[in-house]
This record gives sequence, C-alpha cells and structure tokens, in this order.
Amino acid sequence: MYEDGQFSAYRRHPWHGLDAMPKGADEGIVQAYIEMLPSDTVKYELDKDTGFLMVDRPQRTTATPPALYGFIPRTYCAEEVAKRCEHAEEADGDPLDICIYSERLIDRADILLHARVVGGIQMIDDGEADDKIIAVLDGDNIWGGVNDIADLPPIKTERLQHYFSTYKMVPGKNIDIRVDTVYGREEALKVIAAAQKDYENHYGHLHTSNA
Repeated sequence: MYEDGQFSAYRRHPWHGLDAMPKGADEGIVQAYIEMLPSDTVKYELDKDTGFLMVDRPQRTTATPPALYGFIPRTYCAEEVAKRCEHAEEADGDPLDICIYSERLIDRADILLHARVVGGIQMIDDGEADDKIIAVLDGDNIWGGVNDIADLPPIKTERLQHYFSTYKMVPGKNIDIRVDTVYGREEALKVIAAAQKDYENHYGHLHTSNA
C-alpha cells in the first residue's frame, strides 16, 4: 500500500485500504470505520465492491443501535473466528463488527475513529459466528478510562444484546440469534487477532500484489 507521505489521488477502500490498528497506538486501540449512528432507523452498510456506504434496508421495527456501529478494517470473519465460537461451524464472512460508546454526540457516519477495545458479544446468527466487539472512543472524557467490560455499566452491554437479538425481527418469521455470551478485553483481542488472520488468509494477496 502507500508509504507514509505518499499522496493518493483516490480515496482508499475503507475495508481493504486502511489499517486495523493506528500506527504507534497502544495495545487494544483499533481503528474503526463507522457505518451507523444511534439515531439511524435505516440499516447502512459498506458496499464491499465500491467502498461506498449504501442503504442496506430500512429497519422494520423501532430498534436503533445503542452505540456507534461499524467495523475494523482488514478483518474478516471466517475459519479462525469460527474456531473461537463453540456453537458455530462457520462465521458470517464479513469484516469484524465493532460498537463504540462516546460521551459526546457524533452525528455523522462514513468516518474513522480510534477506539479502545473493552470486550465483546459472541453473537451466533443462524449458526454463524458474528461477533460484536465492544469499545469506547479513545480519549473520551467519560468512557476513555474504561479498559474492560466490567468497567462499563451493565446496562450498556444489555442494550447491545437486546438490539442484536431483535433488529432482524419480522412478524411471522422466526429468527435464530443468540447473544448470551459476553466476554472481556482479553478475549476480544483474541477475536480481533483471529479476524486479522482470516483477512490475511483470504485477502492478503491484495496487498502483496500492490507492494
């Protein structure tokens, strides 16, 4: 990819063109691309081919994400992530999702931010591992000192669990989503490392060819 100081005439792809960890950052600090805000009643998602944010679907219910919602660049949920989930045989084949709490209002998506990883939710969606990393905005005046999931008020995690267990609900249709397992910072970092390994295994050739 581009060396420091080298100008690109084109916007980098948010998934493939950015780093998972900011250069020189402390352990547990990741870079996140934000797709959705807590006020969004429409499901926005990155179009993987173009790198633009697109409308995936309007939410049928009143559910809105309780935190900023996006993904960690250059991660992919496949074989290595599935190995960390006892009740899933495969993963969902998407970048690793991340939810970030911020005390100050962030009112736009399609942005990057640095986040401190504190834990995660082991979500299983129709038999597929679909982990949700939980983090706080790095340097946040209220949450910036939080280092592990136990340091967050339990209601913060409970709201995320409720959102992800209900956001796909459609009248007359059964959904199979489990969000029972919550883990701390140590396991979250292992899930991120597994997702980075999956990315390298599946997409590492993209960067080798550009070297």
